[in-house]
Amino acid sequence: MNLQEFEAQYREAMAETLNELQTTVLLLAQVQNKILKIGTSVQNISEQVEEFIKDQKAE
Repeated sequence: MNLQEFEAQYREAMAETLNELQTTVLLLAQVQNKILKIGTSVQNISEQVEEFIKDQKAE
């Protein structure tokens, strides 16, 4: 393998690795957003259940 072949393989491998890293970062952002939405939903459900229990105890 000569220097030009080595350089071409290196650049191709780096480009592929950087693309994979970018994809992973984008997926991570989507996961973080989904976790936030789920957390908000759990909080809302909890508040509704607490309010229902409080109302039932008041009756």
